[in-house]
Amino acid sequence: MEQPGRTDLADRGSPAPAAPPKKKRDPFFDNAKYLAIVLVAMGHAWEPLRGDSRAASALYITVYTFHMPAFIIISGYMSRSFDMRPDKLRRLITGVAVPYVLFEVAYTLFKRTAGSDPDYPFSLLDPWYLTWFLIALFVWRLTTPIWKAVRWPVPLSLAIAMLAAISPDIGDDLDLQRVLQFLPFFVLGLKLKPEHFQLVRRREARVLAVPVMAGALLFAYWAAPRMNAAWFYHRDSAQELGSPGWTGIVMTLAMFGCSLVLVACFLAWVPRRHMWFTALGAGTLYGYLLHGFLAKGSRFWDWYEHDWVHTPAGEIALTVIAMTVITTLCTPPVQRLFRFAMEPEMTWAFRRDAEELARGRGK
Repeated sequence: MEQPGRTDLADRGSPAPAAPPKKKRDPFFDNAKYLAIVLVAMGHAWEPLRGDSRAASALYITVYTFHMPAFIIISGYMSRSFDMRPDKLRRLITGVAVPYVLFEVAYTLFKRTAGSDPDYPFSLLDPWYLTWFLIALFVWRLTTPIWKAVRWPVPLSLAIAMLAAISPDIGDDLDLQRVLQFLPFFVLGLKLKPEHFQLVRRREARVLAVPVMAGALLFAYWAAPRMNAAWFYHRDSAQELGSPGWTGIVMTLAMFGCSLVLVACFLAWVPRRHMWFTALGAGTLYGYLLHGFLAKGSRFWDWYEHDWVHTPAGEIALTVIAMTVITTLCTPPVQRLFRFAMEPEMTWAFRRDAEELARGRGK
């Protein structure tokens, strides 16, 4: 069972209810977050195999089309109640900003030592590897009141993403290309309502998802040797990928549409009832950030240099290992061990506002 106050990758920094009764968590979203984080780990395990295996490359492309968009849409959905109240800002700082700083330091030290790059610079403005999502979530959530106020939030955010895709001068500060190019998924999540998720939970949607996902895999198999997979990272402009600027607009629209279709297929297959892994959905941030050390360490320590890894049996074994590792890192014992870094209370750092003081006196 989930413990009170537990947060995860998708709703990290979202506000906690001021008083009981606490709303019961929907197992559908916890299941979706756990399954999506498993796909993230599998994608990282497949990445070094793409040069030798067209099948691994096709799976990699397909998964990268929807796994982060799914997370970001759910993050937006969980951010609908966010405003600038002090308690919500504190939770955003302790649940997103502080873990970002701590893991940016930890990843930098890891690269300097295990990565044999002792001169790698430390910079809070240049997120390394997985920490980009935390800084992006911080920025997106701070802008939530804006998206609630404007008349056409999703088209506006999509226009911003298209402009980013043709703006090579944005630079690497705060990984703004990713922040802006993934923005439409977050804004879409803000605008979704429970009934929208009910549409993909119908039996018809589950059946339709089978041929759609099969078609996506076939297309990815065809496109694997022909397409630059960097488009799926959303971290570069079209010009930086060696393409004319107009392709950035076309690819932004095309990939937004493709990602939404595959996200819908993925969500259609997510179980709606409590499963053995449902509780692990509350620990996705732990699995996400901690598995990065093994994902990068596998490259630093040349684990992929062994020939058996590049055989079909080796690829299957790596997939199972990735699933096992990420599942373990989402479990309650790991959460208890690393909660000081990912869910610090930090009551000493903040003043209590008048509303909180009044509640305390009432109790």
